[in-house]
Amino acid sequence: MRRSPRKGRHAGAPAPRLSTPRLPALRLPVLRLPVPRLPGSSRASRAGAPSPRRAAHAATRPEDVVGRSTAVQAPPATGVAADAPALRPGARRALHVVVVLALAGSTYAVADAHRTVTIDDDGRIRTVSAYGRTVGDVLAFQGVELEDDDHVQPAVGAPAADGGTIVVRSSRVVTLVVDGESETFETTALTVGDLVAALGERGDGAVASASRSTPLGREPVRVSTLKTVSVAVDGTVLPIRTTQATVRDVLADAGITLAEEDATSVPLAAAATDGMLVLVSRGETGSDSTTEVLPFETTTIEDPSLPEGYRHVRTVGRPGEATTTYAVRTLDGAEVERTVASRVVTREPQDEVVVVGTMDPGAVVVDPGSARSAARALAAERGWGDTQFVCLDKLWTKESGWRVDADNPSSSAYGIPQALPGSKMASAGADWRTNAVTQIEWGLGYIAGRYGTPCGAWAKSQAAGWY
Repeated sequence: MRRSPRKGRHAGAPAPRLSTPRLPALRLPVLRLPVPRLPGSSRASRAGAPSPRRAAHAATRPEDVVGRSTAVQAPPATGVAADAPALRPGARRALHVVVVLALAGSTYAVADAHRTVTIDDDGRIRTVSAYGRTVGDVLAFQGVELEDDDHVQPAVGAPAADGGTIVVRSSRVVTLVVDGESETFETTALTVGDLVAALGERGDGAVASASRSTPLGREPVRVSTLKTVSVAVDGTVLPIRTTQATVRDVLADAGITLAEEDATSVPLAAAATDGMLVLVSRGETGSDSTTEVLPFETTTIEDPSLPEGYRHVRTVGRPGEATTTYAVRTLDGAEVERTVASRVVTREPQDEVVVVGTMDPGAVVVDPGSARSAARALAAERGWGDTQFVCLDKLWTKESGWRVDADNPSSSAYGIPQALPGSKMASAGADWRTNAVTQIEWGLGYIAGRYGTPCGAWAKSQAAGWY
């Protein structure tokens, strides 16, 4: 049967086919158009021909829709007696809207997956553009490979927030020797200071074998913590608060002089440990004059600005020293009586002052999303809980009121931690002038390297007015 010519075209001339642009592979909704029954057709004549629903599907393929200006032409159906009718203008407009919406939905899906985030990868901080809906997607997009024991904050499966910060800390094996006791374990600490800070209050004032800013390597890290060593000497027992590593250094630091004939109950080279008792026996020199230790007193002060249970030695006690001359009476060369003839104090004892915190750490309330909230989370990553955060909150409230742009015109100190000068914080990120997270990261690193913990820095600030 001959095909009848369509309106507006020459009879027998094929319909012109406009160039069709290539489209991205999209799943478009199917526009279902009614196909009227053709006159004169029968079930037998339509045998083997595609059904009207299939023809309607074929007429709505993207490559047939885009680029036409007059009508949607369905491919000829084998065995159909007459041409399929042209789409009405309203149907063409509806089909055009479907294609536009599909393209817009695809563009929206791509834009919705885009993120601008700050990645802190073992202290290497960078702000990047990435695609992904979760933290793990963003890290994978940036080529950051994670091991099973690595620490990621927020969690790998958490949604990646646009403008947020992702912190990655790699796990490594280190050997830590604390007061002579060795332990090997895995940690995400980056520096010696981070490792010492993880000891918590035990690490306050501790002395390490390397600078706190030194990156962790293969060599063991040796730490001597602040401890109390009791020394029994000259009839009195002295509680010595010290960070010295050996008995010899403890006695020397306390100013206890040993004569050549004197002896100790513990070898001088032995490691000093908390709770140790050292007996000092004075040797006989045959002299009527001896040097004696004068004990010091210990005073405890309660401080409501420090968290409950925290103790800080504001003034270290030091024993005094006196020279005593005795009158000795002997019988047959054996001493039977000794009386004091004179005593000269050569050094006055210095009393020890201990500050004890009384404030409840649970009473501190932090607004979500604030600089204080970010500082609390970053401090927790270093092993500093609420007790240390109380001290950090007190310190930076005093220094800057937690303001990013806090500027001290008299000293050029700047930012939340009041870095002096503020440009020091550039080591943590180029956006140090305006980014609270960058300033907090630098400030926590400074506190860990200089004072060990926030409570150590706060104690210094209380004693000296600065930290």
